[in-house]
Amino acid sequence: MNEMIFYDTLRQGLWIAVVISTPILFVALMSGVIVGLFQALTSIQEMTLTFVPKLAAIVAVFWISMGFMSESLSAYFANRLIPLIEGM
Repeated sequence: MNEMIFYDTLRQGLWIAVVISTPILFVALMSGVIVGLFQALTSIQEMTLTFVPKLAAIVAVFWISMGFMSESLSAYFANRLIPLIEGM
């Protein structure tokens, strides 16, 4: 395997990782900002108030996007990695 195929496969794998993690990271960011804004406006400094809503939002988005994530990873493995392992 030459370097070009290796780096292209690595680039595609990293891009799949970015695409898969984007919904969860976006929801974590938005829920953190909303809870932080709520805490700043009400002067409530409870640690569980930041953790529980963020965890619930992350779990909900993970559950909703689990099909997309597994389909993307399966397609990457089936179309890119398995043919490389088999020898093209």
